[in-house]
Amino acid sequence: MQPKNLSPQRENNLKITEINCTIMMEFVLLGFSDIPKFHWVLFGIFLVIYIIILLGNGIIILITRIDFSLQTPMYFFLSNFSFLEICYVSVTIPKMLMDLWTQKGVISFFACATQMCIFLMLGATECFLLAMMAYDRYVAICNPLHYPLVMNHKVCVQLVVASWMSGLPVQIGQTCQIFSLPFCGSNQINHFFCDIPPLLKLACGDIFVNKMMVYIFAVLFVTVPFMLILGYYIRIISTILKLPSSTGWTKAFSTCSSHLIVVVLFYGSATITYLKPKSNQYEGMDKLLSLFYAVLTPMFNPMIYSLRNKDVKEALRKFLLKFSALWDI
Repeated sequence: MQPKNLSPQRENNLKITEINCTIMMEFVLLGFSDIPKFHWVLFGIFLVIYIIILLGNGIIILITRIDFSLQTPMYFFLSNFSFLEICYVSVTIPKMLMDLWTQKGVISFFACATQMCIFLMLGATECFLLAMMAYDRYVAICNPLHYPLVMNHKVCVQLVVASWMSGLPVQIGQTCQIFSLPFCGSNQINHFFCDIPPLLKLACGDIFVNKMMVYIFAVLFVTVPFMLILGYYIRIISTILKLPSSTGWTKAFSTCSSHLIVVVLFYGSATITYLKPKSNQYEGMDKLLSLFYAVLTPMFNPMIYSLRNKDVKEALRKFLLKFSALWDI
């Protein structure tokens, strides 16, 4: 209800504000609409990638559960990491496939908020879970005699639960804060999923505080776990260099190399996306980087861990032999 005795100019300004700052009921994800001729090709590529992610990570979860030689803390973390990757891509790829199929890209206000909140929570979980995996390697290499006592099953479960719960309250609060902003004018999100940077570009008014909160949370959930990982690996490398033989170096480095590759792939693309200065000039690059850490990295992870790990390769070989024997029957 408008207040009485307003001047004509203020009434006009109020009407203009009411028109421009309407409540957004839905958004439109532009995705890859700038290359419409290739949408069927992209649909096929992302469908294959999604299937590979589900199968690759699903097989790792399965073999770490059924193979006795993989009943160790390292593979307990790996199985949880693979489950996380399945959840991570399932937040974005099915919607992206549907948008490529229908060529619409419409997403409701609530669905957009839910997608972003879950994506951010899973991203925070991945950061801390990678840090827990680095801590596991640190204890195994730097304190091998105490490893069974320090990394017992109860401690592993507590670390995994802490990783999953770490970003829950903060990311819910950040999502509520962003979606409480007024969104004026266009409702088109120049991205393939609801993410913070493209959504803030649609917000009206002063969003300086929101941008600062994004940077603070990015530092908290990206930089802090990364510094922990860096600290653990400095200690690991210094311990490895003290080993008497090159054989010991090779064995120790081989247990860490897969994890290091995953850390570099994930943190490299995520840090550039969230911490670099925002500019309309780099919107295409933002989508490419998001595609890398949200889609491609989860596809590479099972390959990295299986191809560079003898225990996983051996367990996979046994599993395939059993599966083929059952198929022959």
